[in-house]
Amino acid sequence: MQRHLISAADLTRDDAVLILDTAEEMARVADRPIKKLPTLRGRTIVNLFFEDSTRTRISFEAAEKRLSADVINFSAKGSSVSKGESLKDTAQTLEAMGVDAVVIRHGASGAPYRLATSGWIDAAVINAGDGTHQHPTQALLDAFTMRRRLIGRDAGLGQDLAGKRITLVGDVLHSRVARSNVDLLHTLGAEVTLVAPPTLVPVGVEQWPCEVSYDLDSTLPKSDAVMMLRVQRERMNAAFFPTEREYSRRYGLDGERMARMPEHAIVMHPGPMVRGMEITAEVADSDRCTVVEQVANGVSIRMAVLYLLLGGNEPAVSHARTAEEK
Repeated sequence: MQRHLISAADLTRDDAVLILDTAEEMARVADRPIKKLPTLRGRTIVNLFFEDSTRTRISFEAAEKRLSADVINFSAKGSSVSKGESLKDTAQTLEAMGVDAVVIRHGASGAPYRLATSGWIDAAVINAGDGTHQHPTQALLDAFTMRRRLIGRDAGLGQDLAGKRITLVGDVLHSRVARSNVDLLHTLGAEVTLVAPPTLVPVGVEQWPCEVSYDLDSTLPKSDAVMMLRVQRERMNAAFFPTEREYSRRYGLDGERMARMPEHAIVMHPGPMVRGMEITAEVADSDRCTVVEQVANGVSIRMAVLYLLLGGNEPAVSHARTAEEK
């Protein structure tokens, strides 16, 4: 593993499979009466969030505390950032406090990379989402969920997603989740297809390692997993489609469309879901929808990433479990 986790494109196949396999070990901690490991005791991790977040922030905090790290939550609102403090000054303040890792979410694409390479701070940097660029731990938890559902919890150990056909549907233009998933799924050997209105397909998408389609109905019967993306109105500065009803009619997933998918296929969503627009309540609440699983798996994946970046020579989960059993 490298020192930082900035982009899903930085991960090799072996890196990604190692994280997924480690996450399987971490998931077993959730089945214990006491859901704690001593791995990161004495380490200090800062959650540096310049954008609003519920799932990602709470997921990282839960992962850090289960690994016994000391956690500092930093929100831009109510801090000196709202008074005009720069990212450099914030980073140097954290450096003076001796933090070991920074989990950063920022509205500007490239902010985590800048923090990791600037020399402002000597700590591991984990990207929790930057602008419309990358969200690597989301892509990892999505791949973890796919591997569990499509291959199996134990059968998937050491395996990638070679030959699996994954379809991402919706607002690709503004989605860091889409970019991260395309990079990681390609690395893991999956075949990825993007489905979106022409106005929501990025310029230069032909350079991405995936196919592009504008017809959802033709791609559903040959998909092993379909991931619906949220329409990100907060990032839009123009009208990208006529009406919500028109978008839903062409690119929304309802029960009728779900019935055209193979029986084993799953429906995914990074959240938060806009029910009735990109996904109906019938689909969101069905057994084939993995949204709740994705949230639970997010904690295991983030524990795995933190363990691999900061764990050093501490005992692995399996060793800790064996010691307890003895």
